[in-house]
Amino acid sequence: MHFESLPSSLSRVRADCIAIGVHDDEPLAPLVLELDKALGGKLKALKARGDLPTRAGESLLLLDLPGARAPRIVVVGLGAAANFNRRSWRKAVSSALGVVLRTRSARLALAIEPPAELAERPYYLGRAIAELTHSALYRTNDLKTARKPRAPALAAVLAGSTSAGVALRRGFDHGSAVAGGMDLLRNLGNLPGNICTPRYLAAQAKQLGSTYRSLKVKVLDEAAIRRQGMGCLLAVSAGSAQPPRFIAMEYRGGKAGAAPVVLVGKGVTFDTGGISLKDPGAMDEMKYDMCGAGSVLAAMQVVAELRLPLNVVGLVAAVENMPGSRATRPGDIVTSAAGLSVEILNTDAEGRLILCDALDYARRYKPAAVIDIATLTGACVIALGHHITGIMGNDDALAQELVQAGNRADDRGWQLPLTDEYAEQLKSNFADMANIGGRDGGVITAAAFLGKFTKGLSWAHMDIAGTAWVSGAQKGGTGRPLPLLADFLIQRAGRGG
Repeated sequence: MHFESLPSSLSRVRADCIAIGVHDDEPLAPLVLELDKALGGKLKALKARGDLPTRAGESLLLLDLPGARAPRIVVVGLGAAANFNRRSWRKAVSSALGVVLRTRSARLALAIEPPAELAERPYYLGRAIAELTHSALYRTNDLKTARKPRAPALAAVLAGSTSAGVALRRGFDHGSAVAGGMDLLRNLGNLPGNICTPRYLAAQAKQLGSTYRSLKVKVLDEAAIRRQGMGCLLAVSAGSAQPPRFIAMEYRGGKAGAAPVVLVGKGVTFDTGGISLKDPGAMDEMKYDMCGAGSVLAAMQVVAELRLPLNVVGLVAAVENMPGSRATRPGDIVTSAAGLSVEILNTDAEGRLILCDALDYARRYKPAAVIDIATLTGACVIALGHHITGIMGNDDALAQELVQAGNRADDRGWQLPLTDEYAEQLKSNFADMANIGGRDGGVITAAAFLGKFTKGLSWAHMDIAGTAWVSGAQKGGTGRPLPLLADFLIQRAGRGG
């Protein structure tokens, strides 16, 4: 996909389609008025007559208007100007792209003017346009045997202002790299558990290492994991015929010896709940329980693609959680790599078990920051719904850095409290701690468990259970929280806008 800035004259732009936006309580924007002049005032007349869509979400395709060089004009309603913001602009752009992709337009002039807060930051405008375009082009990696529909013709998008210069261009490039990572994350999350196994994730990491010479990839098999003393991780994988894998990916783009950012991903490739079996309804969706791992692989692809001047390490604990004669039982006690004993009261609270061993492994890198990403709790979905990622940690500055990255990237997170009181719910009569703390504050007690393994680290936890996946008729991976993670890393590298 090719991106370039939009010329100042829509009437002379060379494109197969022009997309414009119209408010219901404002006159046509200056750029659109210039186009309308070449059309003999047709758009203005249609709007006055009430024949143009103006309500948010409405759209109309106009064909072969006399005076237009472009054979197609897509008009998208923007609603009231007072309510127009980044979110409604993104919806309008997505709506326009949906119409365009149903045509055979190869070159699109995207002239839906953004709100001022985005127009004044051309880097983020460029990123948003690239990410939205690639998301519209994404097709689910289904395994249907029927012939696939013809691929969209769209190959070039013109957007933004030529005066934006380097910042807009950098935004296009970064947005395209982030979109590529989102595609990888979606594809991994959408694959069924009989294909995307722990060994498959390891193979994907090795493939990234082959594609990008800047990535060094090491995979630990079950024997090597046992030698590392990862008793909690092995307790989760015990019931499965699929052997676990532990993946370490190193990217050294920063100064030699500089402390890296370490990303840790939960990679439960399928989660039945183990002996604490889940309800059967929607259990098929538990293939997405590796989206934390997918986020780490995707983030490592982005940093390598952009050659960021930053040291980053990606760690993935990959297991399958199954019931069976060898499966861990409720009440079993195991010893973590950190040497702490854990009473497993619920085998469906497995993500924190594999993450605690991975977090301990992260210490060897003497990290500047550690961030774990996990589809960890249904409680996070209850707390924040499917709109916002839960963020917690022992370093408020790091947590807020992630929140601000999400705000800039339109991939929002929200910091939840994490205080000592929550850890008290994890007390056990028989071990150093239990792996659950009851129903109250479940999203936070899960983080509190991880917090016991991050003493002395600058650590943040991201619970993406509600944001990584969409359920229902259109179920599938969302590609989140990669935009947030990518923005965090890009800003840390000093390459943002």
